[in-house]
Amino acid sequence: MKKFILAVLLGISANGFAQLIQFGPQFSYNITSPLSDDFSSKSSGTGIGAAGFVRVNLLLFYGQGEFGYAKSKFSVAQTGTAETEYQLSGTDATLLVGFKVVPLGKLGNVRIFAGYNWKNYSDIKTNNNLNPIVIEKNNSSILGGVGVDLWRLTLDYRYLAGVTDIDPSNRKLKTAVSNISLGYKFL
Repeated sequence: MKKFILAVLLGISANGFAQLIQFGPQFSYNITSPLSDDFSSKSSGTGIGAAGFVRVNLLLFYGQGEFGYAKSKFSVAQTGTAETEYQLSGTDATLLVGFKVVPLGKLGNVRIFAGYNWKNYSDIKTNNNLNPIVIEKNNSSILGGVGVDLWRLTLDYRYLAGVTDIDPSNRKLKTAVSNISLGYKFL
């Protein structure tokens, strides 16, 4: 009888723990746009990313951490000067806090969130025939977005507004990223 009661308590606590902490993989598609008044033309580019996430649920609130690898592209040009294409990729880390706006019971929920993103560009490729381009390797962004959880799937849209000037010269160049991600919760 003691073993049965212990097994029931263990099952109940494991189910409660599964609702408290969730984790899984996440894949993303992003559109990166340069933010600058110092260039005459700017062009957005696309990229992809892969990450793992951990979410801690507390009633209608949650916190989420993500760590992965992402790629992005964009280009800028100055009148009378060659266009420079940027291909940046590297480590991507995000911290989010959110609120479950519309709880849908066991089916899922609709969420809003805000947070901080840090990127470390370990692979920097610039295509400019005139001179070498130096890039700030660390990029910080603030972000906001909305998401939907359906069963074990998560679908998020987020906008990342770059805070760091990635061009260390006299020009100012920041990034703005629209990101759509799809994740799967193991628990």
